[in-house]
Amino acid sequence: MDHTGISEDRVLGGRVRLRQRADGYRAGMDAALLAAACDSLPAQRVIEPGCGVGGALLAAAARRPGVLFQGVERDPAAAALAAENAALNGFEDRVSILQGDVEAGFRTLALPVFDAVMANPPFFDDPAALRAPAPAKSGAWMADGGLAAWTGFCLKAVREGGTITLIHRADRLADILAGLGPKAGSFRIRPIAPFADAPAKRVIVRAVKTGKVPLVLLPPLALHDREGGKHTAEAEAILRGEAALAW
Repeated sequence: MDHTGISEDRVLGGRVRLRQRADGYRAGMDAALLAAACDSLPAQRVIEPGCGVGGALLAAAARRPGVLFQGVERDPAAAALAAENAALNGFEDRVSILQGDVEAGFRTLALPVFDAVMANPPFFDDPAALRAPAPAKSGAWMADGGLAAWTGFCLKAVREGGTITLIHRADRLADILAGLGPKAGSFRIRPIAPFADAPAKRVIVRAVKTGKVPLVLLPPLALHDREGGKHTAEAEAILRGEAALAW
């Protein structure tokens, strides 16, 4: 494929090579945290709707040898890059990419249900809520079908007793719980704060389909120290692939 405007970066402490558009949405901290939250076991099957070029998917594959991953991406160029990135990292035997749209629903993919789903849904579904993103980034930032389309997809994609893991804005936590709540439970919530003394801006939500255990609010993860703004030791270990985000 034409690699004009494509950069190649290394993530997870250099273990994963990632080609992505220089002017488009670029995998960052959210993708790294989502990958670190994946705790699936060998031979289990994990799906990531909206996988983009594979930032979270490939980092999770590097962390979890033997786990089978399925990425779904509606943008054909991003899906092609994700498939290329899987081959680039030697994961083509257990990382597959399928072009598909979350808004169309899981059943349109004609796939059997998975053991787990992980997702970083677009953070906005109201174009009036923020300054319009650049066209190359709009698909990653704007959820055309709203957050409900993503929670609905996740519920259909996973088997009973399987896990759903989402990273999203902290102020959408109530919407996530409401969207998953009728058919999922056993929620575990990890707030993600920029500093230890600052409110959380992100949450990672883990739910179990048909789970019945009471909700658990876990200790927050602080990303930066006030001194110099560097990553905390815990966040740095996660970014480098030296630690997981334990549940």
